[in-house]
Amino acid sequence: MSKRLPAITAAALLAVTLAACGSGGSTGQSAQPAQSASGPVTVTMWTRAATQTQSQRLVDAYNASHKNQVKLTVIPTDNYQPRIAAAAGAKQLPDIFAADVIFVPNYTSQGLFLDITDRINKLPFKDSLAPSHMRLGTYEGKLYTLPHTLDLSVWFWNKDLYKKAGLDPEKGPTTLKEFAEQATAIQDKLGKDGKVHGTFFGGNCGGCYVFTFWPSVWAAGGQVMNQDGTESLVDKPPMTDVFAIYKTLYDKGVSGPTTKEEQGPTWTGFFPKGEIGVMPMPSTTLGLMPKGMDIGVTPIAGPDGGESTFVGGDSIGISSTTKNADAAWDFLSWTVSDEAQVEIMAKNKDVLARTDLANNKYSAEDPRVVLINSLVGKGQTPYALKFGQTFNDPQGPWLRLAREAVFGDPAKLTQLNEAVNQSLTQ
Repeated sequence: MSKRLPAITAAALLAVTLAACGSGGSTGQSAQPAQSASGPVTVTMWTRAATQTQSQRLVDAYNASHKNQVKLTVIPTDNYQPRIAAAAGAKQLPDIFAADVIFVPNYTSQGLFLDITDRINKLPFKDSLAPSHMRLGTYEGKLYTLPHTLDLSVWFWNKDLYKKAGLDPEKGPTTLKEFAEQATAIQDKLGKDGKVHGTFFGGNCGGCYVFTFWPSVWAAGGQVMNQDGTESLVDKPPMTDVFAIYKTLYDKGVSGPTTKEEQGPTWTGFFPKGEIGVMPMPSTTLGLMPKGMDIGVTPIAGPDGGESTFVGGDSIGISSTTKNADAAWDFLSWTVSDEAQVEIMAKNKDVLARTDLANNKYSAEDPRVVLINSLVGKGQTPYALKFGQTFNDPQGPWLRLAREAVFGDPAKLTQLNEAVNQSLTQ
């Protein structure tokens, strides 16, 4: 499920194209272009393939119940950033477009989204909208996006393997140290044949480290960057404590032989096969697990406790060049309504965009889903205008630092962190 993690940015292309667009780094326009009042309106919408399923469900349900219609275009995830950049440069953006939440600050700062502050402020449930998504959709005090689809990082554990290893199958880890102890027990008791391993993670995947390691830092009360996303703190505790625990797991052979080489595409593929005892996973994979597989779900914790999650997924906004602002807002506001959130999202076990609906008639059927939904208000989504080039680019400085911390010499972290800082500010 690496495609659900923050995608590799096309930062250089985006910067060039947006400069050609003449946005000059200004905020999105608050003026609402005129639109025809005669007859139903069809608005255009783009989404990336990674969130196609949820987007399509919402569009289909809206089109079946409204006179206005939404025409959805799904673009391959790897091509999405360049397509947005090219469309912005040509002033041919669709009426509505979703975006990986981690890149929303880049788009808002470049003026691609319409200012919808007044519209959002009128929503009676405004304060219940996923806080981390709303934060990243805010620029210079104005609101530009709503949460669209959410994917959270959590710990899954295989209850059958726990039972076979002599562990209590109903008690997953509550600290990162317990996580390491339980993973080690699985490896020691069941890993002799090489088919079962205590844990697994994407050791050659920048986005995987971000999605699965950083929540342990937040759970411990720490941060990975300053508030403005211009200074990295990953060479200091508690990040260094988290690195040290995972390094020990790798050094002891608990994490599986392909951990160091895993680049992302297959990092979630081993747990469903019953080969892994406990590991961080995207919450959206819960509904994709094999029927009959007994899985526990628990929040990601810090070394000594706490809980947090990386709140990923997509946010959605109205393009600043639309001529159908009212019709576009009608769809956007409907997607976060009680009807859409409960009868479309919750019914299909998707994470909800509103914290006040976390425990609803559908999620109540599975306590694990209630737990996942409850984390939306507790998790974080890091803010940095240079996030993609710094943390997601496989040639970027973060991946070099993380690999050195887990597989090499942690003493080099301070030096390597300087490159991270330079990337965040250049």
